[in-house]
This record gives sequence, structure tokens and C-alpha cells, in this order.
Amino acid sequence: MTPSTSDPFNVEPLNLILYLETGCFLLRTPPGDGIGTGIETDPSEAETTEDKEFIRCRKCGNPVTHPSERISMDGSHAHTFANPGGILYEIGCFRSVVGCGYMGPTTDDFSWFKGYSWKVIYCGKCSDHLGWLFISPVNDPFNGLILDRLTDPE
Repeated sequence: MTPSTSDPFNVEPLNLILYLETGCFLLRTPPGDGIGTGIETDPSEAETTEDKEFIRCRKCGNPVTHPSERISMDGSHAHTFANPGGILYEIGCFRSVVGCGYMGPTTDDFSWFKGYSWKVIYCGKCSDHLGWLFISPVNDPFNGLILDRLTDPE
């Protein structure tokens, strides 16, 4: 999907799917969104005979991505960053995710990748915070997933 000229961070169409107890809306992009970060509405559909190969949410086991989706950004797949509150995160960069939702507006405040804005990624099953979607008006979007909140295939 080519970003619109009026909103370079447009990842429409987004459908409201869940209102969390925190009062925040969890948004989920329908499958086939064309930007490589779509979300399967039913993660079990994404599971095939190779379902053990999925990288999963550590908390609930929901499929999140596949090892083949690993990518390098700024020369590395894994990065360690601190947020403004001083919390350290080790993230891995992935081309796409499944079974996840995006929450909140896109912002460029405190972005860890120059030229990218971000929004929060949550597990679509247990709502655990799994990382961030990074969006750029000139580069492909990607997902920065918190590595200690995932389980690699065994």
C-alpha cells in the first residue's frame, strides 16, 4: 500500500475490534492490507502443518511471527534501547506479524529509528505488550518485537 499524500503514516483500513479496560482502543489491520504488517483475524488460520515453527507470545502461546520474517535494520536484527523512563528493551526486527493488534496513534516522539514513527503492538489473544510497529513515509514498515516476550520455535 502506498501511503497517502495527505497522511504519510496512513495504515488504513483499520477496524476497531476491542475496547480494553484501560479505556484504550486496540486496532487491528485486516489480512491482506498490502503493507506487510497485516494481522490475521483468526491466528489459527495462519497455523499450518508448520505451526511449531512460529515465534509465539511467551505469555499465551499465540503465533506472532515466523523466523523467516527476521530482518536487519541499521545493520542488525537485534537492538537494545531504553525508553524515556529508563526501561531497557531488547528488540528484534521483523517484516510482519500475525495475531497482533496495534494500539494508539502513530508518533515520532523518542523514536529509536531515524525517520520512523511508531505505535504499540499488543498480542491479539492476551493483550500483552509485544513491541512497536515502525512506519516511515519513504521506507517499508517493520515490527520491533521485545525478544524476552517471545518464544522461539523448538
